[in-house]
Amino acid sequence: MNIDDALLGRAKTQARARGLTLGAFVEEALQEKLTAAPRQRRVPVPVFTGGTGLVPGVDATSNRGLYEALGEE
Repeated sequence: MNIDDALLGRAKTQARARGLTLGAFVEEALQEKLTAAPRQRRVPVPVFTGGTGLVPGVDATSNRGLYEALGEE
């Protein structure tokens, strides 16, 4: 097994700080990783499939018409 030197150094430091052997630390880390909850599946995003456009009677070329449609005068 090949382990990056910097990662191995960090693992040794962590193991020493916790009073564990390197083997025990690696075993614990692997156990945590393998029993961790799986990532959640992506939630489907609802997509609007209805028609588009303005409500009949709204004049999009007039600021006044748009304000009236919004209920703002």
